[in-house]
Amino acid sequence: MIKLERTTFLPSRTAALERIARVRPSDYERTRNHLEGAVTGLSPYVTHGLITLREVLEGVLAQEALPVQHKLAFELGWREFFRHAWHHSGDQIFQSLHAGPQAEMAYDPVIPVDIREGRTGVPVIDEAVRTLYATGTLHNHARMWLASYVVHLRRVHWRAGADWLVAHLFDGDLGSNHLSWQWVAGTGSHKPYLFNAENVARFAPAAWHSPGTVVDQSYEQLDQIARGTRGANAQVLAERQKPPGLQGVIEPALQAAPPTGLGILTFKGDDSVALAADQERFRGREVWLIHPWALRAPPPDLPASAVVIGLYLRDHHAAWPWPEARWRWVDTAMAAITRERWLVNAQDLRRLLAGAARVRSVDDPHITRWLYPLAQLDAAPALFPQVDRPCGSFSQWWTRATRGLVDAGALL
Repeated sequence: MIKLERTTFLPSRTAALERIARVRPSDYERTRNHLEGAVTGLSPYVTHGLITLREVLEGVLAQEALPVQHKLAFELGWREFFRHAWHHSGDQIFQSLHAGPQAEMAYDPVIPVDIREGRTGVPVIDEAVRTLYATGTLHNHARMWLASYVVHLRRVHWRAGADWLVAHLFDGDLGSNHLSWQWVAGTGSHKPYLFNAENVARFAPAAWHSPGTVVDQSYEQLDQIARGTRGANAQVLAERQKPPGLQGVIEPALQAAPPTGLGILTFKGDDSVALAADQERFRGREVWLIHPWALRAPPPDLPASAVVIGLYLRDHHAAWPWPEARWRWVDTAMAAITRERWLVNAQDLRRLLAGAARVRSVDDPHITRWLYPLAQLDAAPALFPQVDRPCGSFSQWWTRATRGLVDAGALL
């Protein structure tokens, strides 16, 4: 089995700002759908809060003016739309928003091993898996191809695929990821998203091309498979096309706690002596909590006596573990802001900070349920005007969020 070395983006705000400065909107708009196109590479930095969408747009507009309908503005809008949808739907995003092309029971709840190991025999899928494991990221077009294959050709439930993919992404955002899988699956959109070998050949390098495989069919045939109206079993066909002895890649292990040696303190709630000492330390003081989705400096109005703590909540990571590489990436960025980082569960955090004068942090749906009402949560910086009415589609949200706007600069 092949083991690929993982590469990462530099985990710093400086690296993010340098990437913004290199964005060329016209190149992005022209080539963004190509796997080798001029994409921004900013997603991990936005997901983890090293930069905000507003800062991205400010940096781009410093180079050239853009209309609000520019494709780059659309992509920033998708990020904020997914937050809008998550805010209004809550945990419903982890369940099918409406019926898909087939009944829920028609889909397997487990990702097959050959997909997880990148040895399906379909080059576009195997290359996507190898790239995911090696880099911790994946072009958006490749994510859609992978999701479509998993759900519609292998009949795997979208939730199983979404959980698997988000675990290995450096920019893994539960709202963006799971709602995107629902859009592909047809449970969050009006029809399933499909692709074929011709589409891959148009937008991907030669190593990804997949002629003669299960994806080398017409869209009409693929739609029939997705809806279960075609007699041929796509799963059986996919298995028959898999070359014997095909080598796969090793899936990175997932960890519910950070690797040792990072300097992260693990708080154990049964240590009453340590608890009393820490409670006294925080008593009457203001505390600012830095979490993995807001890796930026504390606000300027924070008192000099305030304590700044980097927070990893066991409750979240028990449900959504990360590979070691993501732990190290996030902690490198967090350590640049505060040397004190804690691994603690929500109940013990409340006990620790019970006597604090005030606890503050940045609101984020990944962590809100555990921080509220302990902490006063500052609203995460938004780029688009708030849309209070729940929108079931991006087009509805976009129309309301950009009503009356012509230039993207108006968003600032």
